[in-house]
Amino acid sequence: MTLRIRPVEPEDRDAWGELFRAYGVFYETEFGEDVLDGVWAWLMDPAHEVGALVAEDAGRLVGLAHIRRVADTFTAGPGWFLDDLYVVPEARGGGVARALIERGYADASAAGGGTFRWITADDNTTAQRLYDRIATRARWITYEKELG
Repeated sequence: MTLRIRPVEPEDRDAWGELFRAYGVFYETEFGEDVLDGVWAWLMDPAHEVGALVAEDAGRLVGLAHIRRVADTFTAGPGWFLDDLYVVPEARGGGVARALIERGYADASAAGGGTFRWITADDNTTAQRLYDRIATRARWITYEKELG
């Protein structure tokens, strides 16, 4: 594997869309074209708080990470939230997810540091094994409510 982690580029639209749709399937969610178009517009806007990294292996995208800058009220400084992380099944276990997260750490550090956070499903134990090695499991419990 010749892995390269880099920011998403305009010519990645179709491959990114395939990865993002597959991520949705993994979490039993179907993303419509309106969602794909909306998220892509964010990613292509350098002023938007959401950005993306992609993992490329031999010219093929095999993973993505959407990372969002957030204001951290505990520090009055920057914070970072990994919204979405996906690796194609055939590349899992090969260090792709770790490489995407570590590049996210490096980019966030270069942009002012702060705390880098993410959540995962409570039954995603495979991912949790990696996360427990590269970060501290938080004690926070997440709540959600759909509005509107």
